[in-house]
Amino acid sequence: MDIIQTILKDSNYHLALFTKKEIEDLQETIFTKITRGKETPYINCIVRKKDIQLKPEEIVRQLYAARLINQYGYTKKRIKFEYSVTFGREKKSADIVILDKDRPDAAYIIIELKKPKLKDGKNQLRSYCNATGASIGVWTNGEQISHYHRKDPNYFEDITDIPKERQSLKDILSERFTLKDLIIKDKIANERKSLKDIILEMEDEVLANAGVDVFEEVFKLIFTKLYDEYGSKKDKANIEFYLDQNIDDEERVDYDKLKESLIGLNDKKFRVMEFRNTGQTDTELKNKIQELFDEAKNQWTGVFPDSSNFELSGSHLSVCISSFQDVKLFNSNLLVVDEAFEYLVNKSAKGEKGQFFTPRHVIDMCVQMLNPKRGEYMIDTASGSCGFPVHTIFKLTGHLFTNAEIPEEEKQHVLNIFGIDFDEKTVRVARTLNLIAGDGETNVLHLNTLDFDRWNDKTEKDKKWINTYGKGFNRLEKLRSEKDEDKHFNFDILMANPPFAGDIKESRILHQYELGFKENGKAQSKVGRDILFIERNLDFLKPGGRMAIVLPQGRFNNTSDKHIREFIAQHGRILAVIGLHGNSFKPHTGTKTSVLFVQKWDDELCPKVDDYPIFFAVSEKGGKDNSGDYIYVNNGNGQYKLDKNGHLIVDHDLHNHDGELQDGIAEAFIEWAKNEELSFFGGGE
Repeated sequence: MDIIQTILKDSNYHLALFTKKEIEDLQETIFTKITRGKETPYINCIVRKKDIQLKPEEIVRQLYAARLINQYGYTKKRIKFEYSVTFGREKKSADIVILDKDRPDAAYIIIELKKPKLKDGKNQLRSYCNATGASIGVWTNGEQISHYHRKDPNYFEDITDIPKERQSLKDILSERFTLKDLIIKDKIANERKSLKDIILEMEDEVLANAGVDVFEEVFKLIFTKLYDEYGSKKDKANIEFYLDQNIDDEERVDYDKLKESLIGLNDKKFRVMEFRNTGQTDTELKNKIQELFDEAKNQWTGVFPDSSNFELSGSHLSVCISSFQDVKLFNSNLLVVDEAFEYLVNKSAKGEKGQFFTPRHVIDMCVQMLNPKRGEYMIDTASGSCGFPVHTIFKLTGHLFTNAEIPEEEKQHVLNIFGIDFDEKTVRVARTLNLIAGDGETNVLHLNTLDFDRWNDKTEKDKKWINTYGKGFNRLEKLRSEKDEDKHFNFDILMANPPFAGDIKESRILHQYELGFKENGKAQSKVGRDILFIERNLDFLKPGGRMAIVLPQGRFNNTSDKHIREFIAQHGRILAVIGLHGNSFKPHTGTKTSVLFVQKWDDELCPKVDDYPIFFAVSEKGGKDNSGDYIYVNNGNGQYKLDKNGHLIVDHDLHNHDGELQDGIAEAFIEWAKNEELSFFGGGE
């Protein structure tokens, strides 16, 4: 293993795709030769039957070739390495080719390893398939893998897998496919791809030139796919029961063991998934998916107009369905869906407003530290895709983002959770996630949190708004401190990552805030958006209520912001300041941020004192690299480790990820909070 890791070091090739046994089998065949006075690792090639020096690409090739032979049943005779492909006068070599069974001189499947990045590898693969007439292509770098059917020279469609030796492509496309199969073949868990990767690939293939609104079309696809999975909720319960009977919690964390166990489950009575390209015509497929979308709109209202249809052409939609069909979206960790929506939701507009989706591990830290309890009311006043509300729902109900039923008695806890955002696209995304997490009900509202004086333009006069958001707003009204007044509310908990770019200059809005005035009583000409959010958020909390708010680091140490710090201290106890890593919000911004935790003064829950300890911590492991890409935990075998839900684990120090990581900042705070006898950790009860 050390030899393999040494060879792979600093290359773009990985082994996450392969099992521990596959890697160990390869390791046993490695030997060394002295080359130019240096000990060099070699292997006797599984196909060419000669000694080959072991380089990064060769490791992946040998592992994948062994899989073709052992799992797919292809004979060594049909497998060729460095297969010559002719382009006019130029000749190139394809890494692995499986020859056609009936035409031994023709390529049937081409596997490309040379290009470590999918886009480059796919382009090369396309050119090889077009030049040879091969109908199937595979790209892998040992970490990710993609399987394609060359539908015609213009389109590469994703397929679930390549056929085994005795199968045809038609067999693969028309296989009966249930929720059990989706778990076993989940593209995100198996191919180590993110939803964002899949969307980027679809853009390259068809979306960029399709003449449609990419956000709207992809959102429709995700919405419809979620509904299809939701339709198999009874099968989900059967799967859970089966796993409880057959494997322990430790084995469930091991995705390979979970898959192995599920293979034995009889799913003949399971519902067949509908969101699939099963080889029908493009028109037939489009009609089927449109019907499914219409059912989803009826089930989860207020996200799309009743009249909305897919705008993509049949051939474009076919490619997109094939890309999405093996992705399991119902997910306990919304990072998967979030990252994709963050990319989709009008990036430039989000950037200008300084509003970025909060990384899920930051959200989980805040939820754990504020410890929401059943019966408490929670709000996010700049909710974006609603990470804080959804993860609060998880904490209160114990139900993760799965397609299982939520018991009736627990729905009330869900209806205590609220979100407000002024960006309509993110509100629609958030409503989708909340409708699912809350089983059809949601309190996500499209309003401008800061401009509460004009809420009634929407809440009393806009019929379309009232039809969509009216029920949620009626529930919000009941939490007002004073009747018919939208400034003060009685929330127990508030968590938010408000926009921290741009100033508010409208005097009409500034005059509604204490921080809109200078110390001498004169009105400010402009105030940072995040500064007004501090005051607004405190107004949402009842006495003793607690909040977490993400702020630019400067608010904590700029001399010019001293009056803001004094304002906060005047209204509540500063519980903690957590310095986030500089990469936390990359690639969108490198602005250094901290999370401020405050509890509003209250005679019973948080009696006012002049001097008290504050919990300070700085994150040294942010979970992202300098480019803003997530860093995942490795299991020591060149593979990414998966948690008990089959998801990659971000490597950070904010909390222990249900015991998968070492105790982090959240656990240290909880211990401190108990010693301090804070009201929400047992004190004052």
